[in-house]
Amino acid sequence: MAALLLTPVLAPGPAPTAVAADGGRPAGPAVPAVGRAWPVGARPPVLRGWDPPPGPYAPGHRGVDLAAAPGAPVRAVAPGRVSFAGRVAGKGVVSVELAGTGDPPLRTTYEPVRASVRAGETVAAGEVVGAVEPAGSHCAAPCLHWGLRGEGTYLDPLTLLPPWLLRTGPSRLLPVLGVPLPP
Repeated sequence: MAALLLTPVLAPGPAPTAVAADGGRPAGPAVPAVGRAWPVGARPPVLRGWDPPPGPYAPGHRGVDLAAAPGAPVRAVAPGRVSFAGRVAGKGVVSVELAGTGDPPLRTTYEPVRASVRAGETVAAGEVVGAVEPAGSHCAAPCLHWGLRGEGTYLDPLTLLPPWLLRTGPSRLLPVLGVPLPP
């Protein structure tokens, strides 16, 4: 007779923290879970997680990299207003100020993206804002870099998504082999 092990499937990563643009670690603004869609795919693999730098010019990763094929549609994770759609250092960038997240609002950024929206346009959650560009990615594999800033602080963009979007599924029973059963 085989024993069963209950394995919960949890949201990825530790609790998010914030890093000020000057490198300090303040409490940071609260990040409401206003996201209603992943920027690419249904639940893309995270190729590189958020790794805040210890200082303003120190190495780190001020966003997350999501696996995405060139040409894949990039969607707004939440409703807002496009604050920038253009090129920065040769890469396509789209930034959206998120509605209902305070004054100044939180701003999420996607790159490298060939924009299909213009600055000043209003977008709904899930609306296509562009497509992943085939070149210009800093990842070893094709990816979308997704960032978040609020009040001069870099934040973990995954905190925008509610828990039900982060989870991969319910708990399930798996067999445990080679473990003696209790008497």
